[in-house]
Amino acid sequence: MINKISFADNKKYYLNNVPLSVNSGSSSFTHSYLEHSDLTPKQKATVLATSALGMALPLAFWSKRAGFSLNPAKILKTPIKDWALLKFKQTGKVLEYDDAAKIISIATGSVAGGFAGGVLVDKDNIKAKKREVLSQLLGDVIVPITCVWAGAKAFKHYEKTLQKLMPKIGKENTFAKIVNKISENIPNAVATLSSLAVGIIAGNKVSNEINEKIYHKKVERGIKATDFAPHVDDLCLSISMVNSGSEFGTKLGRIIPLALLVPGYETGTAREK
Repeated sequence: MINKISFADNKKYYLNNVPLSVNSGSSSFTHSYLEHSDLTPKQKATVLATSALGMALPLAFWSKRAGFSLNPAKILKTPIKDWALLKFKQTGKVLEYDDAAKIISIATGSVAGGFAGGVLVDKDNIKAKKREVLSQLLGDVIVPITCVWAGAKAFKHYEKTLQKLMPKIGKENTFAKIVNKISENIPNAVATLSSLAVGIIAGNKVSNEINEKIYHKKVERGIKATDFAPHVDDLCLSISMVNSGSEFGTKLGRIIPLALLVPGYETGTAREK
């Protein structure tokens, strides 16, 4: 409900004490989020904890699917290095993060948990958190991961052909082997970074458009530094798919749950500016 509109000499407009700005030549309002500096450490810790709790259910589901026990007694008897979230050795069961569905489900749990925690500690900024839900899920997770997943699938199909096209040194010494190995991996790097760049830009555009349609206000949420944290999982997903079954890909996958805490945290700490 609008109960106060005020004006300042610097052309800033305040709606219910929330600062808005007007684009030159446009009647639309632009809205941005305040960094979570106004929240106390305890409030931030609560949001981080609920984000982790939100991830627990999908992580437990995928761990069970991979063959790990969810029985607390059995988990405590298992060496820590062999726990589902930590094990990377390609012997026996292992939790791989090698498909988009796993990462999207875990990220969704993080965002849901972060939103719940944010509502719990910061009830005055629920609308900002709702908008951030869309920004995080669409802009930072679903669209980028889909692009990276599609790029990795396409690269996998043409991998050998592309590697043959790369220049190589026709010698057998150590230096030549290293250079040739780097050359072979250039197409993979280009494909990964290109699909990730497309995903980040497209995701940000899609989330802004949908936010505008739902909340009927022009949302110009630019790409923030924290938006790149969830894309660690995109890189790991691509590498895991290209290096399916490798210990290297599995090791990188251990980073994904940590990276996916960020979408939930950003959602729960989003506030009106």
